[in-house]
Formats: sequence, structure tokens, C-alpha cells
Amino acid sequence: LGVSTAQRVVTVQKGPLYRVRGSHITLWCKVSGYQGPAEQNFQWSIYLPSAPEREVQIVSTVDPSFPYAIYTQRVRSRGIYVERVQGDAVLLHITELQERDAGEYECHTPNTDERYFGSYSAKTNLSVIADTLSASMAPQVLTHTEWDTVELTCEVSKSTAQHTHLSVGWYHLQGAREHRAEEVLTLSKDFVLSPGPSYLQRFLAGDVQLNKVGNTTYKLFISGVQLLDQGQLYCEAAEWIEDPDETWKDISHKQTDRTSLVVMSWGRDLSVDITAAENSFLEGDTLQLNCVVGSQKSSSRHFQVLWLLDGVEVARVDPKGVLIWEDEYEERAKLGQLRAFKQSNVIYVLTICEVGLKDSGMYQCSVSEMRTPGDSSSIQTNLSSGIQVEVKPKGYRLRLSVSTSTPQVVAGDALILLCEVQGGTSPMSVQWWHLPLEHPGPRELVAAMGQDGTLSLGSTYRDSRTRGSLRLEKAGSGTFTLVIPTTLDEGDGGHYWCRATEWFRGQSWTQEGETAVKVSSVAGLGLQATLRSRIATITYGRSFELVCQVSANYSLDEVPMSVGWFFRPGSPAGHYHELVRVSPSGTVAWQTAQPHFQGRAQLMKTATSFRLHMHSTVAADEGTYWCEVEVWRRNTLPLGRPAATTRSNPVGIKVVLPESKLLVATKESSVEIASSADTAIECRITSAQNHSQFAVTWYLLPPAGDAAPLRILRADYSGIVQYGAEFSSPAQKSRFLSQRGSSTVFWLHILSVNPRDQGRYYCVVEECLWLGDGCYKLGEGASGRTTLQFKLPERQLQLETANHNTSATEGEDATLHCRLQGARVPDTQLSVTWFRGEDSLLTLHCDSTVEYRSESLAGRLYLRRPAAGDFSLTLSRVQGSDAGVYHCQVEEWQQLSQEKGWVLQGLARSGYTQLTTVPREFTGLSRICSSPPLLNFILYLPLVLILLLALAAFCLYFKFRK
Repeated sequence: LGVSTAQRVVTVQKGPLYRVRGSHITLWCKVSGYQGPAEQNFQWSIYLPSAPEREVQIVSTVDPSFPYAIYTQRVRSRGIYVERVQGDAVLLHITELQERDAGEYECHTPNTDERYFGSYSAKTNLSVIADTLSASMAPQVLTHTEWDTVELTCEVSKSTAQHTHLSVGWYHLQGAREHRAEEVLTLSKDFVLSPGPSYLQRFLAGDVQLNKVGNTTYKLFISGVQLLDQGQLYCEAAEWIEDPDETWKDISHKQTDRTSLVVMSWGRDLSVDITAAENSFLEGDTLQLNCVVGSQKSSSRHFQVLWLLDGVEVARVDPKGVLIWEDEYEERAKLGQLRAFKQSNVIYVLTICEVGLKDSGMYQCSVSEMRTPGDSSSIQTNLSSGIQVEVKPKGYRLRLSVSTSTPQVVAGDALILLCEVQGGTSPMSVQWWHLPLEHPGPRELVAAMGQDGTLSLGSTYRDSRTRGSLRLEKAGSGTFTLVIPTTLDEGDGGHYWCRATEWFRGQSWTQEGETAVKVSSVAGLGLQATLRSRIATITYGRSFELVCQVSANYSLDEVPMSVGWFFRPGSPAGHYHELVRVSPSGTVAWQTAQPHFQGRAQLMKTATSFRLHMHSTVAADEGTYWCEVEVWRRNTLPLGRPAATTRSNPVGIKVVLPESKLLVATKESSVEIASSADTAIECRITSAQNHSQFAVTWYLLPPAGDAAPLRILRADYSGIVQYGAEFSSPAQKSRFLSQRGSSTVFWLHILSVNPRDQGRYYCVVEECLWLGDGCYKLGEGASGRTTLQFKLPERQLQLETANHNTSATEGEDATLHCRLQGARVPDTQLSVTWFRGEDSLLTLHCDSTVEYRSESLAGRLYLRRPAAGDFSLTLSRVQGSDAGVYHCQVEEWQQLSQEKGWVLQGLARSGYTQLTTVPREFTGLSRICSSPPLLNFILYLPLVLILLLALAAFCLYFKFRK
């Protein structure tokens, strides 16, 4: 007999397999035909698509160090593990499938046989696909009554590339903490509906259904919902795939959010409420009661409503809306005094027209619910609500109040009186009466309105020309307004009564009330005017504004007012002049006292103020202002004398000129010029106000250091030139000329310069601004000095240069010597100038003309023999003011040609002569004092006086000794 040995065979789950990423998967592996122990060991490896020839070890049942590093952590944490099903069969578990887990899996069994025989490993392919399954249902809370139909919708979709099937099921949890769900109804992957055990009978009866609508919508219907259906419902979907071994595997599961279902017992949601506009009525009023039934699904339910008064039935309305009156109320219903109807399935109305006292009591609305309209057995009965209604006699609630919106007015204002009547429902008549405070007596009728609205006026109020057209109006159901458009005087104040009478079926009810008003005269209510200005010091040319604010102890709205503006120029001792007056109608009347205001003033008015706005302020605007306000009665034409007048406080306005910005160039300079040449000296303005005008004055400082400046000329703002005293002769005017080079540059031209023109020149600029009524000086500035030096000729004339002293008695003549020495150049002419100090007295020109500094000297000064070179000066009739230091200056001139003119060829200056003047009265005394006898007496007079004093003292000494 031969002996046979079994062959080892390893079998693994057939592939390819498709599983969803993130899911928990298993792969089975078993071995047969082996020898050795019954419990075999297994080792799992993978061949990744990126390296199909390389084995990567995953897990082993015998060797803990078997896994490669990339799987070690997952094996240790049991993310990957092997479950032994039996000794020769295992399951490989991957709890959370990853993308990298895709590949060819190999199951290997280590050899336990005596020899190798058979297969020791097997392989299968695993692909990891995306999870595309989704299931959703909006979370919500549903409340239903028993026997209602519940509808739930679940949206399920997938987009897996492989062929898969879906199963959709609904599950029920009775409590929020319940973990074990009960199956309601499931549509399997094979499209077979299978209910849960608790819903089998209701499924067979058609009360539980699951319908697929379209490609992704699944609807669950539960008809006739029961109390046991209360809890939480959710939808669960599963995706299934068929493996190569023809078995179906669920590869993905999804659950939706939960919907809470609340099921209420039938009738438990029912409520009844009775309402009325109010619960207190007067006879004749209309009473309407509303009975409101609150319930779920009210449109499909059936109610019967009973109306009761103090527990006695009045009427009933059956579920079909049929009304049945009790006998006691049927007659009133026929007369239209009672009505009851079903407004809707939940609103029932009972109306009683013209209620009487017998209609007071407790009204109730009793509601019963029926399964069907004809079923007399109610599901719930005796559910009711009640309201207490009280009916009172007519006139019981009549109330009257009187008020006024004008408790204090001024004569001319309107009076508005209000009479409010409450509780009246029938036609009413109203009367207004007046009683003045200062004239007590019977009340006087003002106005009355009858039941039909006709108006009548009291005798005093019929003339509309005095108080205007009175109005008595009915503003609302119980509001009456009396308007007196114009009050005359304080007599219209006092008490006003309103009497209202309600009429009903021949009966009347009357109420009255009063209010007081005060009418004041305009003159006694504190009329005041306050004048103010934002600024009191105004820069010339700017604007200022005066505000005359009017105030009083009453409203000034629509009060006719006029204003007069007054002005006092200059000092406080001046008089005020009215400038302008504005009438209540706005007419402006200017006065003639101050005409410069008109055209620059802007007048404005508001409700309680007047404004005077002055543009382009001038100096004449400086002074004191005040305003005068006159008021008339409101609502009257401003004719005749005003009702009140007030004057404001004075406000002073000071006008100041703009600050000067004048700057004149101050740089020092010098000019050297030869004989008979022309020169020009500049005066430049570097800064000034816009639109300024300038006056320029030219000065000469003679070479002597202590000499006073000489004014040459002045060109005023208009360009008119005026010469100084020393330069006013025709000859000087023809040589010193003024020119304006530009708006800021001025020139002094000096023609035919001669040695007497030497010195320091400068200008003084005056800045003025034209401001409407004239040109006003802002400031002045002086320029730097320009030194003019004369280039002396080489030839020097010979004059006596010795200094002399001489004296002359006043009234006599004195001669001062000036003689030319040496030869002269042929064809030349001489000119000479005599000076006292540095001031010239006269000049003898080359043409033999003599120029005197002043005309007063022309008759007292004479030259001796000019032709012979003797230029001695004789002063006739010497005066005390002639004393001083004199010298002469001789110049030699030659005319070279007509073009070149006269040229200085020589120059000389004499020595100085000190002239002393002696008054005439001291002349005789000097002769006496100078005689010898008198001189000897005066010499010995002190000695004689000393001897006489000594003798007197000796005599007194001996007298006292005795």
C-alpha cells in the first residue's frame, strides 16, 4: 500500500477589491493541507503600485518585529491588526483605510510541514476609492396631533465610478438618550421594502410608506401617527458593491441629523378664549363678543359652540354653522337686536345691539369637539371661557374737562379753549360762557353749538371787526374747540365755562367745567432790546454787525415790530442821529443826517432780532449805536401809536486802520560826480499794503555833522511836488527833479551838480490807503543815506584863508572880506556863495544874477566889487541875529562848448570870520566904566568897606565893657 501526503494550500479573499477611504475593512486568509500544529501563523505583506517587485511587511501573528517602519506605529496602536477566526483562518483588519494602503496584498504561512509541498502564500489586489456617499435631512421639531400624517424627506446621492447599489432606511429612537434605534422601514440594495417589527402591521395596512422621488429623494410617510411614534427619527444610507466572489459588501454608511417628533393626544391642544372691546357699557351701546378656538389643524376639526348668560343658554352654533336661538332671545333676534354667527372654524361672534340693563351678567362660550359633524358624542366637552359684562344707565360715564393752550396771552393774541367730553354716545349741545375777573357779574354767552351743529354767537361777539371771526368747532366725537382770533384787552381774560348736554330719548345729562386765562397789555410785559456786537474794534475796510435782540415775557411770534437805528459819532458829548427805520411791513426809510451809511448797510430781521451789517467800514463809522424797537398788538394792523417802545443799551464801535507793512531800502551808498554832470538817487519800497499810495519827501544832510536836514521837495500821493525853502528858487527847482520809476521806486534827479550839492541824501516815504472817504496814513519809513561827493578840479583859486574876529553895533553896517588873489584863467567866469555856518546866504552866479536864501535878506546884503575879484560882503543895519561864523566860496567856471556847457575849472574857500553883534544900549556904559577916576574908585571901594566894619565892631566892644 502506498502512503499519500496532503498538499498545503493558502487561500486569500479573491480580488480585485474596492473599498472606501476612511472605512474599516477586512481581508480573510486561510490555509489547508498543512502538517504540524492546528494553530498556524500568518504574515501579511504588500506590494505597492510604485514598487510592484518590492515586498513591504505589514503584520505577523508570530513575530512582533515583522512590520516595516511605515506600519510599526499603526500596528502598535491596533490601527492594523490580525484577528484569528480559527486555527487556520484569520482576518486582516485596517481600521481607517488610507490612500497609501492600495496595492497587492500577500498572505504567507510559515512552513510547519516535514517538507515543502504546496503553496505557502496567496495574493489579492485592493483599490482605495473616494467616499462619495451623502445623506441629509434638515433637523427640525415637528408637533402633530394623533392621527395626523407625518412626512419626512431624506436626500441621498453618490458618484462612485464603480457599479454600486444603495440602501435607505428610517430609524426611530424613543428617547433622546436612547442608543438602540428601532427600524421603521428600509429600502434594501435589492429594492425590497422591509419594515421593522413594530411597524409591520401598519406597513401592511399602508400607514407606513417609503417612496423614491427622482434620483436622490426618499420620502417616509406615517399616516395616523400614534403616541408611540414620539421621539427622534433619522435616515441612514449605505452603499454596496459586489465583490469578485459574487458577495455584496457595504462599503460606506451615512446618517442624517435627527428630527424630533412630538405627538399630542387628540383634543389636548384645544383652547377657548372670549373677548370684548370693553366690559362696561351704557344703555344703547352695542356689545360684541368674540369666541376664539385655539387648536392645531383647526380647519379639519369640527366644533359646536354654545353662548350662555349667567349659565343659561342663549344660542348655539353646530359644526355646520347652523344657529339655534333659545325662545327668550328669538324675538330680539328677529328684530335685529341680537346676532350670532360662525365667522370661521375658530371664530364665533355674538352681537347685542342697544344693550339694556338686563343684558348685564357673565357671558360664557362653551366649545365641544366632535369626530364628525354628525357625531353627537364629543371627544372633549365643557371647555369654555367667560367674561363679566356690566351695563350702566345712560349718562353715567359722562365726563367733561376744560383746558386752554393759551393760559397767558398778550392783547391782540388769539385765545384757544378746549372742551373735551368723554362717555357721551348720543348727540350733544355745547355752550361757552365768559366772566371777566375785574367785572364780576352774570356770565356772558360767547358761543353755542346745537345738537345738529348749528352755531350761534353771544351779542358781544357778533361783530367780527373787534375780535375777528370766532370759531366753535367739533374736532372729534367729544372735543369742542373755541377760538377767539384777537383779544382786545385785559377784559378778555377771566373764567371761561363749557357746558355740554347729552340728549337721548327725551332725556338729557349736563356737565360743565371751567378754565382761567390771563390777558396782559403789551406795555406791561417786560419788552426789552439788547444790542450787541461780536467785535467792538473794527479794522478799517472790514465789516461789522450789530444785533438788536428783542425779548419779552410773552411770545413775539407774528407781533408787528419796527426798529430804528441810532448813531452818535465821535465823542460822548455828541448828539444821536437816527440812521434808518424799518417798519413792520419791511419798508426802509433812511435819514439824511449821516448819508455815508446808506449803500454800505445791510438790514436783516428774524422773529425776535434785527441786524445792521456794515460793509467796508470807514473812520466815520466810529461812534456809539443803539436801537429802538416799537411793537403793536398781535393780529392787528400797525397803525397809530405802538403798544410799547423800548431802547437798547449803547454799543461803541472803534475803527482802527490796518497795520502798516511799509519797508524802505536802508542800504547806505555813495556817489562821486564830476563838475556839471547829472546824477539820480534811488528810493525803493520793499514792502507795503496792497493798493497803498505813497508820498515821498527828499532831504539833504549838509556835510557839517550837526547841521539840520534840508527839505528838498515832497511829491504827495497825487504826484504834486512842493519844494523846501532852501530849494524854492527857480534855479534850484530846475536842477532838483522828482520822478516815479514804478509803483515802488522813486528817483531824485540832480542836474548840473556843483560843489554846494555835496552831502547825504535820503527819502522819507509816507504810506496811505484809500478807504472810501479819503486816503489815510498808515505809516512812514526812511531810506538809507546816499552820500554825494563832488570831484574837485585840480586848479585851486587863491583866497585869504586866515580867520578873523570882528564886532558890529546893532543898526550899523559890517563888512566881511573875501578877496581873490592871483591870476585867473582867460574866458572864465566867477561865482561866489556866502555862508553863515553851513547855511548859504546868497549866491552870485556866473551870469551875474544874485540868488538870496530869503527875500528878507535881499535889501541888507551887498557885494563890494565882484568884477575886480573883491567879493566882500556888507551887512547893512546889523541885527542881533546876524551874529555867527561867515565864510565865502569862489568857483571859476568856463564854457567849453554849447554841448558840454559850463565846467568848473577852479574852487576856493576862504577862512572864517567870527561876527559879534553889540546891542546899542550898552555902548555909553562901557565908555563911563572905562574912565580912570571911576576905575580907581571901584578898585579901593572894598578896602574902605572893611575899615568901616572894623571901627563899628571896636565901638560896640567898649560899650559893653562899661
